[in-house]
Amino acid sequence: MAMTQRKRLYTGILLTIFVLLMAGGFDLADARNAGGFWSGLHRVFDFPQELISEALRDWRDLPALMLQFLPALIETVNIAAVSTLLGALFAGLLSLLATPGLAPMPALVGPLRRILDITRAMPDVVIALVLIFLLGGGPVPAMLAIAFHSIGALGKQFSEVAENADLKPVEGLTSVGASWFQRVWLGIIPQVAPNWLSYMLMRFEINIRASAILGFVGAGGIGYELKIAIGWGQGRYAAAAAIFLLLFAAIVTFDQLSSYWRNKITGESH
Repeated sequence: MAMTQRKRLYTGILLTIFVLLMAGGFDLADARNAGGFWSGLHRVFDFPQELISEALRDWRDLPALMLQFLPALIETVNIAAVSTLLGALFAGLLSLLATPGLAPMPALVGPLRRILDITRAMPDVVIALVLIFLLGGGPVPAMLAIAFHSIGALGKQFSEVAENADLKPVEGLTSVGASWFQRVWLGIIPQVAPNWLSYMLMRFEINIRASAILGFVGAGGIGYELKIAIGWGQGRYAAAAAIFLLLFAAIVTFDQLSSYWRNKITGESH
């Protein structure tokens, strides 16, 4: 009971410190923003109200507008698909090289894990801004930025799955002189493939949203079209509403499809 009370006391102290730090940080951010948060709080719903009212007024144009922006949505999905595929390929290789007990060079396990940490810690928006400065606007910087971030995110998950794999098949293959690639391909990949595919599909959902967001920084796709529509202001809110509806429908569709396939894959694995 004394230990429980002490833990509760420590938890309460930490929560109090956290709340005070959050409150202080908010006041500092509001002060640096010229104190505009509270003064503009009553206008937070002005933009959604204008957008919805204009979309309802021009509702007959929404199907044509959605069809007009469909190629941009396809570009966004393509960015997410290619970046997920590239990220998964490199993440799979690095995770195997960074997994204790599987790595052919144990000395590289630590450095490779730090590389995965770095790629996971760097925001894809920052990477995209750097690549846009170097390569110019378009889908390529977005694809590379999302793939770079996906390597770290998937590499962490892939490595944890590989660490829990049964090493008996690997030991059997080693005893008959199999190479490292043969041991991994025949002894590890069949065990981890269902979970790897599940994580890959989940990452694909996340990357669709990420590629749409990166469009706001000039990385192409439907996010760029949304930025233009919002930037024009009134008169273009119907186009913005059409893009929102199209993006929402795409995200929900791919979310349901990937959830179905993830459940099917993990169900078959059991």
